[in-house]
This record gives sequence, C-alpha cells and structure tokens, in this order.
Amino acid sequence: MKVLITGGAGFIGLHLANFLLKNHHKIDLLDNFSRGKLDDELTLLSENNQISIINADLKENNLFNQLDTDYDLIFHFAAMLGVQNVLDQPYKVLDSNMLLTSNAISIAKKQKSLDCFIFSSTSEVYAGSLEKNLLEIPTQEDSLIVLPENKKPRTSYMLSKIYGEAMCMHSSIPYLIMRPHNIYGPRMGMSHVIPQLIEKAHKEINNGKLNVYSLEHTRTFCYVADAVEQMYALIMNKKSRNHVYNIGCQFPEITIEELSKKIVKLIGKKLTLNSLGTSEGSPSRRCPDMSNTNAMTNYVNKISIDEGLRFTYNWYIENYFKK
Repeated sequence: MKVLITGGAGFIGLHLANFLLKNHHKIDLLDNFSRGKLDDELTLLSENNQISIINADLKENNLFNQLDTDYDLIFHFAAMLGVQNVLDQPYKVLDSNMLLTSNAISIAKKQKSLDCFIFSSTSEVYAGSLEKNLLEIPTQEDSLIVLPENKKPRTSYMLSKIYGEAMCMHSSIPYLIMRPHNIYGPRMGMSHVIPQLIEKAHKEINNGKLNVYSLEHTRTFCYVADAVEQMYALIMNKKSRNHVYNIGCQFPEITIEELSKKIVKLIGKKLTLNSLGTSEGSPSRRCPDMSNTNAMTNYVNKISIDEGLRFTYNWYIENYFKK
C-alpha cells in the first residue's frame, strides 16, 4: 500500500511511519516543519528508499496538484495545536485547522482508488460535556458532545476538530475518525505533561521540590507504540470505515500526583511535590471507553505505564538533556 501522512514529521506521524515501513508500505511524509523537526531520527528514516519527505505547506490551495494520485491511505495529522497557541491565537487555530482539513480532503478526493482517509481528532471534543457533568467516564465515542462557551480561547481547538469530523462525514470519501487520549512517548516535544514533569524532575536538585499543576486530576496514558498498533489494526479491518474510535488506554486511570511520584521514583531523586493549584481549562478526568476499538482490533496494549515512562525518560536523556 502507498500511504500519505500529513504532519508526518510530528510525534505520532514519525512513529507511525516507522511501523508502516516494517509492514512494507511505501510512505510520503508531508510537513512544513513548523512543529515537526528534521532531526537525526527523521534523517535516518529518510534514507530508506520506501519513504519520501515532502517539505510543503498543506495550507497552499494548489498543493494537491503536485501530489500523487495513487495513495491507498491518507493519515491527516497536520494541525495547529498546543495549549499556548490555542490561548494566544484562537482565531488562527480555527482558521488553519479548517483549511488544513479541507485541503487534505481535496487531496483524498483526487485519489484513483483511496481505501481510507484517517482523521486525527482529539479527546478535547468531550471537554464541554465533562464541564457540564454530562459525560460518563470511561467515555464512549457516541457520548453527548456539548460545546463550552465559544468565547473561551481554549474552545477553538476542539471546535476545529469537531468541524473536521463533520467535514469527513460529509465528504463522500471512506473515512475513519480517531480520538487519541493522552498518547505519550519518545520525541513528543516538551509541551505535554509527561515530558514537562520529566524535565523538571531531571533538572531539580535532590531533596528539592517538584512543582505540579492539577494533582488531583486523573488520566489514562497510552504509550505511542501501542497507539500506532491500535491505529493500524483498525485500518486493516474494513468494517472500521465511516466510524469514530477512541485511541488510548482504559486502564489504569491515575492521578497527576501518582504520575509525578512514578516519574520521581524513575529518576531516582527525593523530591517533594508542590501543588500549583488547578490548571485553567484542564479536564478533571479523561479516560476513554475502549470497547469499540478493542472489538474491532482484538488488540491488547503491551506497554505498561512504568515501562513506557522508562522508555520515554531514557530517550529524553540521550536526545534532549545531553544535547
């Protein structure tokens, strides 16, 4: 199969590309490198003759005329995201993500025999329902979706993804919508809770303090290798087409306090947790119901939270802290 991954130089895109190469697929990674990095890992990956890197901006309206028309699968990961972007530039988030998805669908419609267009949505679509105490946890894909106040900047990202989901559903192309829940692992950048805690704990002196927001909030975390295998197993089952699926782990659901203690223990320091209160806009709980995904894939996650944190910390030592 021939595969196009938009936002392919990003965190999940690169891990997915590595996995697809092992399964003998030909892959084009499309990225403008505004967030994704042409680092050592991507450079090494690009030496494989089964992979090509296309340095281009998906927001360019004529881009689809420059791309191939024989892709079997298109994974659409390209998006403007990140809490700071959402808070500082909400209009740009809305505008960019709508245009990115529109152009990605236009590329999909140009394909001669597209098998599936895979849209990466977000677990943030459930945030408004949780805020109004209308969300069951673990959360199923058909849960009621309630919009938070539109004037809140943080709402912009989830709105762009809800709109993107609707675009897929009305596009007349075969689609699959994924809602990732707290995927973590090597090369995920520094704007997420796990690498942020790892960095702070790594740099803090022994017997010092680790400053942490939202200690009482709970999450389930899914290691990126498991998330990628879930995605692939979904795609390989033709019955998955034209549906929405959670990607992640249902167990264990742990507090940010428990997560922080695991990281401190892993790093091997004596640190006292210092609560900074609750982070504004952060959901108090996030846990997906994985029944539908599991039924479709028969996949059982392999990497425990402790093992995944160790893999992640070791990568950051070698590729971030030492450099």
